[in-house]
Amino acid sequence: MRVDLSKCTGIGLCEVTAPTVFQIGDDGQSRVIKDNLDAEERAAVEEAISNCPTRALSMDAS
Repeated sequence: MRVDLSKCTGIGLCEVTAPTVFQIGDDGQSRVIKDNLDAEERAAVEEAISNCPTRALSMDAS
């Protein structure tokens, strides 16, 4: 997963959707806090990517 910090505005939908994977830092931007995902987390990340209003999130193909 990647967060494009030039696009992230810290709205926090990713953290709400996938709280075990994303966290809004003290700087107001999202960070990936977990890389090895189970199926449920992967689905949540895919939803977060789809719902990110600034399109700051992406997932590497694997």
